[in-house]
Amino acid sequence: MIDLRSDTLTQPTPAMREAMANAEVGDDVFEEDPSLKKLEALAAKKTGKESALFVPSGTMGNLISVLSHCQRGDEILLGDKSHIFLHEVGGIAALGGVHPRTIPNNPDGTLPLSSLEQSIRGSDIHYPPTRLICLENTHNFCQGSPLGPDYMDNVRVLAAKYGLKIHLDGARLFNAAVALDIEVEALTRQADSVMFCLSKGLSAPVGSLICSSREFIQRARKFRKMVGGGMRQAGHLAAAGLIALENLVQHLKDDHLNAKTLAEQLASTKGIELDQSKIKTNIIFFKLNHPQIDGETFLELLEAKSIKILMTDTNVFRAVLHRDVSREQTETVAQTIQYILTTGRGAN
Repeated sequence: MIDLRSDTLTQPTPAMREAMANAEVGDDVFEEDPSLKKLEALAAKKTGKESALFVPSGTMGNLISVLSHCQRGDEILLGDKSHIFLHEVGGIAALGGVHPRTIPNNPDGTLPLSSLEQSIRGSDIHYPPTRLICLENTHNFCQGSPLGPDYMDNVRVLAAKYGLKIHLDGARLFNAAVALDIEVEALTRQADSVMFCLSKGLSAPVGSLICSSREFIQRARKFRKMVGGGMRQAGHLAAAGLIALENLVQHLKDDHLNAKTLAEQLASTKGIELDQSKIKTNIIFFKLNHPQIDGETFLELLEAKSIKILMTDTNVFRAVLHRDVSREQTETVAQTIQYILTTGRGAN
């Protein structure tokens, strides 16, 4: 099976499995796990922050970060296509009492600075106080677009003007850094807090990191315990995360190249709408516009040939390239899709 539904499907490497089995561990709730301490120190160093905290998932990392920045009744500004708003079960509102105010994302994943400024609440007692700006890098539902450091600089100027904090949902942060050919710290220095995932393109089985100041991480640690994220011998997971950060980041380039190859071939396929110039990292969105094949049929025909992709809306699909999909498999996907849409049936 060639599975392009998500890069969360990556399997741990043999080196990760060996390291996990042999990891030196302790009780992390007591802050006594040496492997986890090493991972958190490395994460803090790479993002240019004072401290870091391991959490089981990116969703929990974003939730804990918002809880640590905000009081109940506060408001945050975020994109209408952001993962926090669309795909995290409304946790910031349900569990944190924090109100999300959405701003339409630009096609490149940024939020218009003018719209951001206009959305900041004044002192009128009818409104919740604006406390936080949340950004996403890379931006999942904007073709995996990377946000550059200049944009982050501009948002920081605006946030400072109004006394706001910035949280960066960097689930695929290392994809952004690789695509822009810059250090991760260049993308995080203007954020007060950042979350990134180990279990997507970096291939670790579990885990994300929150990185920020020591004071912030102490608050986040308490919220992690509150929502059930405190773990005991988590060093077994940290061992895989260390290998991910030390050895697998540059391999993301291969995923980006495969995504561009697939996008180029799909863009020239009749029945597909795709702007290949927007493909900057490992995520491809395209629209199916075929007279005989609808979205559900398309998925069935692909799965019959051992290919899976994700339908995110009516006739809109996402394909995510990752370490477990080779260049040859990428070519197979392109050829199979072309055959299906040309003939109206599955490939022989």
